[in-house]
Order: sequence, then C-alpha cells, then structure tokens
Amino acid sequence: MTSIKITDEALRQGASQGMDGFLKVFIDKYLEVTGGVINAETMPLLNGCQHSLLGYHFFREEVNEGGFVQLIQNGYGPYIFDNPFAKAMRIFGAKEFSKLVYAAKKIYDAHRADLEAERDDDAFMAMYEQYEAFDDLEEEFMDMEEHVTASLAQYVDEHLEDFAEVVKD
Repeated sequence: MTSIKITDEALRQGASQGMDGFLKVFIDKYLEVTGGVINAETMPLLNGCQHSLLGYHFFREEVNEGGFVQLIQNGYGPYIFDNPFAKAMRIFGAKEFSKLVYAAKKIYDAHRADLEAERDDDAFMAMYEQYEAFDDLEEEFMDMEEHVTASLAQYVDEHLEDFAEVVKD
C-alpha cells in the first residue's frame, strides 16, 4: 500500500472551503494515486478507509448525476455493493445512508446481470423506467446528502491517520 501524503497547508486550505473542500483534498489525492481508475492494480494502493471515502465520492457523483442506474452502468456497482462500503458508512457515522446502500444492494443483487449489461443510449434511458425501485432511494439520498457528507468529514477529521499522512509543508 502506498503512503498517501497530504500537506498540512492543503488540509487547512480545503477546510477553509467547508466540509466538501476538506474531503476533496483527500479524494483528489486518491484519484491522483489511482489515476481515477479502480481495478486489480490500483486497489492495493489505498487502505479500506481511503477506498470507502473514494467510494462515497463516486457514489455521490454518479447518483447525483444519473441515479443508481448510471452508477451501475458506469461500472461502480461492484466497488460499492461487493465491498464493505455500507458497513464503513455506518462506522463513519452515516447510519441512515448505510441502510440506504443496503436497500439499493438488494435491488442490485436481484438484477445484477441486467443492470450491468452493455446497452445503447436508448436501452440505457429505458432502464430508468424499468428500475423505478431506485427512485425513492435516490430521493432519500438527496435529502440526506448534506448530513452524510458532514458526518464523513467529521469522521475523517477525527481519524486523519486512517485517511492520509499529514506532512508539514
């Protein structure tokens, strides 16, 4: 595993921009280290806590833009649902979000082959009607997103050593 180093100055600067800016410092570093790609070669570069925070980044970006269908179609289903992501979110203090992820996992597991199948644009768009079961979960996430992000930022702040080595400038 690579030692992820973040400067004290970068952390201070990120924190001055609020919880999103604070988390972005870590996420940007993880994306840099992995090249933004999660696969067999890059998985060992991060520890479990780092993967969980990066997973939240991908989850948030994809679900906010195109829902669970987009998250899964863009290849993040296994990263979110086959790893202890939901458990980590509970440990990080985002208990309701953890329950939401487990609920989405049930839908994912029941329809995985179809959800992950290659599709053209029309077939992709049709998935939104086919998988309306995700709609309520997406709305729930939109309602809790700010609270989840705040919980994660607080957890990271209280457990910095699990997320990066903070070095002096």
